[in-house]
Amino acid sequence: MDNGILQVTLSNPGGFVLGIRYNGIDNLLESHNRDGNRGYWDVVWSEPRFPGSYDRTKGTSFKVIMQNENQVELSFVRTWNSFLTGTVVPLNIDKRFIMLNGSSGFYSYAIYERLEGWPDFNVDQIRIVFKLRKDKFDYMAISDYRQRIMPTAEDRARGEPLAYPEAVLLRNPSNSYLKGEVDDKYQYSCEDRNNRVHGWISFDPPVGFWMITPSDEFRTGGPLKQDLTSHVGPTTLSMFVSTHYAGEDLGMKFKNGEPWKKVFGPVFIYLNSVPDRKNLRGLWDDAKEQMSKEVKSWPYSFPVSEDFPSSDQRGTITGRLLVLDRYINAKNISANSAYVGLALPGDVGSWQRETKGYQFWTRSDIDGRFFINGVRVGDYSLYAWVPGFIGDYRHYVNVTITPGSKINLGDIVYEPPRSDRTLWEIGVPDRSAAEFYVPNPNPNYINRLYVDQSDNYRQYGLWERYTDLYPDEDLVYRVGISNYRRDWFFAHVTRRTMNNTYKPTTWRITFALNKVSRTKTYYLRLALASASFSELQVRVNDPTEHPPPFTTGLIGRDNSIARHGIHGLYHLYSVEIPGNKLWKGNNTIFLTQSRCLNAFEGIMYDYIRLEGPPASS
Repeated sequence: MDNGILQVTLSNPGGFVLGIRYNGIDNLLESHNRDGNRGYWDVVWSEPRFPGSYDRTKGTSFKVIMQNENQVELSFVRTWNSFLTGTVVPLNIDKRFIMLNGSSGFYSYAIYERLEGWPDFNVDQIRIVFKLRKDKFDYMAISDYRQRIMPTAEDRARGEPLAYPEAVLLRNPSNSYLKGEVDDKYQYSCEDRNNRVHGWISFDPPVGFWMITPSDEFRTGGPLKQDLTSHVGPTTLSMFVSTHYAGEDLGMKFKNGEPWKKVFGPVFIYLNSVPDRKNLRGLWDDAKEQMSKEVKSWPYSFPVSEDFPSSDQRGTITGRLLVLDRYINAKNISANSAYVGLALPGDVGSWQRETKGYQFWTRSDIDGRFFINGVRVGDYSLYAWVPGFIGDYRHYVNVTITPGSKINLGDIVYEPPRSDRTLWEIGVPDRSAAEFYVPNPNPNYINRLYVDQSDNYRQYGLWERYTDLYPDEDLVYRVGISNYRRDWFFAHVTRRTMNNTYKPTTWRITFALNKVSRTKTYYLRLALASASFSELQVRVNDPTEHPPPFTTGLIGRDNSIARHGIHGLYHLYSVEIPGNKLWKGNNTIFLTQSRCLNAFEGIMYDYIRLEGPPASS
């Protein structure tokens, strides 16, 4: 494909991107890699009860879908049949590539289809990947401040492996400035709502290679799902399906012969250049500007496939979300900056584990009004959650979108869980542990990019700092005296012992009650921002009570602690505390994370609140 600005070479019929010629560089991709390892789509999948398999999708037939003076669209298809059982994922896959006249880049999307009656299987990852020239691209940009010179793959190979393969201490990097730093691709992850543009810059000549993802509709897990962006290679990618920061809950599971079809993308691979090497920042600024144009143009009008509907084939939904929490205000209040979205019909909060359909999200304005456009035809539940309030909202009836439909739900009201007044609270209900105390990293394991930054939780090894700060006794939080920003460690983790084993930890919350209604029930609201192979046990005024009056059981596979995330999947528990377990005067709640096989088993709290007994009890 050649439009006079760039030339893209693809294998036929495989559909691998072999070369991208631009601005005097004969190939932006790493030509030393084999043909199928430069630009490609891939899938990680498995048959039930079998380990995962890697499938770098190779087409078996090629077709020119459109070719005129304004546009080229190419199709590379692989069709599944029973003779391929066990060798490739049981899906028909149609990879598409589009080039427009006058455009400094190209688009790619793919149509994945499972026919009725096909065998059971699971999918843990779908993505598109580009591996760039090592001798050109060494500066990576994820956001306005998350930009830096990066090590090479060879630097990592010479480094010291740390607690898991992705983390390496750079011992002898080619750029001496990087010596002693930690490199880990998960340090550059991003929430999908903010993951719109990222990529790499070459200094000579000054060229940018950018991955622009203009919509979240085809991603899984909703707007807070975290995923990879660009990392050492140099590699840039767009993740469509993954279990990162969620675990198997975000894997796709196909059973009982169910049919399925979904379009992933299009994404835009954007190339830019500047004449002056002193204006490299201009490459990033221009990429952001181009990203804004792509977002405003969504849904695109040019993809030829009938499986990608244009804007006139979609619908809109509007309304106003209000919150009724009588212990804050007797009247409905506006749900300011609420997350409001459409996803496949399901239970309250099911959107964060939904993987097979499309999702459409927005933020409400200061008055709680929301507007979602470009919604594909289908049946949806409307979901929401409101920063500052616990729990999830689901509208009581599903909505059906038809071509051109304009649905106005009017005023809808969310009543968050609440029994009575707040006796005390810890944290802010925002589905993140970022407001809690995040320690400075061990100076031997730093990434300079995150020094003195608000997201310093991305530093390596912070889980080990708990043992440094609490070598003998666990955390004690004194209501009315302690400050959660200073005194509540961001992750409830295990403690490392002298022989490098791990032991459970029990945190204590101490508080005083002036009076106790011993015949009534109090409520402890536990909102968790993340859980990784954990079990949270709650005891009241008796640390030895067995069995504990409340336990979550084994929960979570987020792995957010190891992967430098500040949240994973959201959990909310309402723990009933009989009044006869409380005392007038001093009380203690014991929170035990009982799993202790390794350093990464733990919990991140979002928010904790003790409520008085219902007045009507």
